[in-house]
Amino acid sequence: QVRLVESGGGSVQTGGSLRLSCAASGIVFGTSTMAWSRQTPGKQREFVARISNLDTTTFATYAVSVKGRFTISRDNTKNMMYLQMNSLKPEDTAVYYCHVWGRDAWGQGTQVTVSS
Repeated sequence: QVRLVESGGGSVQTGGSLRLSCAASGIVFGTSTMAWSRQTPGKQREFVARISNLDTTTFATYAVSVKGRFTISRDNTKNMMYLQMNSLKPEDTAVYYCHVWGRDAWGQGTQVTVSS
C-alpha cells in the first residue's frame, strides 16, 4: 500500500519561504518519478513540479508559474521528497500534495497560505 505524508506547510507573508516534505513508503522510491501538485478550494489540482532519479541522474521539471522560485529535491536514502519554496506570492496559496507520477497515489496534503 502506497503511503505519502506531506508536512511543512504554514502561513507566510509575500516574499517568504517554506520547505515542504513528503515521506513515502510502499513504493520503490529510488526509481519512482515523484511530483508535487497543488489545489485551491473550488479549482482543479494543478501540477507544480516533478523529479526523476534514474541512473544516478536527477531530472526536474517545473510549472512556469513557479520556475525560478521553487526547487524540488529528494533523498533516496530516507525515502523523502522536498519542495523548497522561495519568494512566495499570494497566488501560491493552496493545499500542496505529494504524489507518484502516473499513479493514483496521493498524500493528505499540507496547507500553504501566503498573505498580501
